[in-house]
Amino acid sequence: MKKTILIIVGLVLLIGIAGFFQFGPGMVERSMNKVDGEPLIEVSDEAKALHKTLTIVDLHSDTLLWNRNLLSRGTRGHMDLPRLEEGNVALQVFSSVTKTPKGQNYDANGDDSDNITPLVIAQLQPTRTWSSLLQRSLWHAEKLDRAAANSDGELLKVADPKDLDRLLRERSSETPKPVGALLSIEGLHDLEGDLANLDTLRKAGFRMASLTHFFDTDLAGSMHGIEKGGLTDKGRKAVRRMEKLGMVVDIAHCSHKCVADILAMAKRPVVSSHGGVQATCKVNRNLSDDEIRGVAKTGGVVGIGYWDAAVCGTSPRDAAKAMKHVRDLVGIDYVALGSDYDGATTVRFDTSQLVQVTQALIDEGFTEDEIRAVMGGNALRVLRAGIVPQ
Repeated sequence: MKKTILIIVGLVLLIGIAGFFQFGPGMVERSMNKVDGEPLIEVSDEAKALHKTLTIVDLHSDTLLWNRNLLSRGTRGHMDLPRLEEGNVALQVFSSVTKTPKGQNYDANGDDSDNITPLVIAQLQPTRTWSSLLQRSLWHAEKLDRAAANSDGELLKVADPKDLDRLLRERSSETPKPVGALLSIEGLHDLEGDLANLDTLRKAGFRMASLTHFFDTDLAGSMHGIEKGGLTDKGRKAVRRMEKLGMVVDIAHCSHKCVADILAMAKRPVVSSHGGVQATCKVNRNLSDDEIRGVAKTGGVVGIGYWDAAVCGTSPRDAAKAMKHVRDLVGIDYVALGSDYDGATTVRFDTSQLVQVTQALIDEGFTEDEIRAVMGGNALRVLRAGIVPQ
């Protein structure tokens, strides 16, 4: 009898463990990547017609972090290829997230804990990714490569201006229109202390990176770190190496000192891939007017997100107001989209509903040419200039 009970207990434990690995990661994602269900704004026929003609670029999503098939329409999260196609997205920048601190917040975090390791293990990723941040990024690159290879030409990896040219050419003639995918990195802690790994990451296809995420690193201070310092000597070398390799420098999540240091030394366009502006949403990670001017001076762009901490609301009108501030401050050429979809954010609309942004921009008085610039033209200009090696 005792032996039978032990066998039953063992089977229950095995079933529980199997259930955790099968359902646990999905449950975690559903709790973190939400659509709030609040009413959408009414979309006019004018907005629908204009939206179909746009070349749309989104500078940031964290979709590769999650164990989903990018080629199939998902029942959770904010983005996949079918929804990108429905939203008429031409180019999506996919970020590699490799480490975040427990209890992460916008105020102060150390680097002595990691939320991502349990997720990596629960998703049954290759064991090489369990203890290596570099390998996590390389795994994300492999996931994107496989998705592109299995997409029958509907998903095209973009790594240089020739790829951009091919994408735009095929979008003008193919049905369905292909979607481009470009790799970025959210925090260069995945270098694991070795700047030579920038070359490894570039070889894997990465063409954009921020120096920090939610904690300070040996390169720079994070807006959410403890010290919140500027660039270190090593960080300055990283910026120079990125510019030489043709990797766009992203100031998202950098401390204000880090942002100032990067803007002072940049020789190529700099981006803030996802966030907001202090003028319309006073949150510490958002850019001040001086920082917006600094990004514009480099020829870069400010990517505006759609979640509450970026624009103090989830309505597309909140995002449009932040975009309007950038336009009015420095000109239309320096504002872009930076959704932060699938980045543990709650939003009003997923990527299939991007016509919501088009309508909000119309309502804010943006002209057709201005909307074309915001929705993708500006980002294409910056990427074309930034991903060419020196």
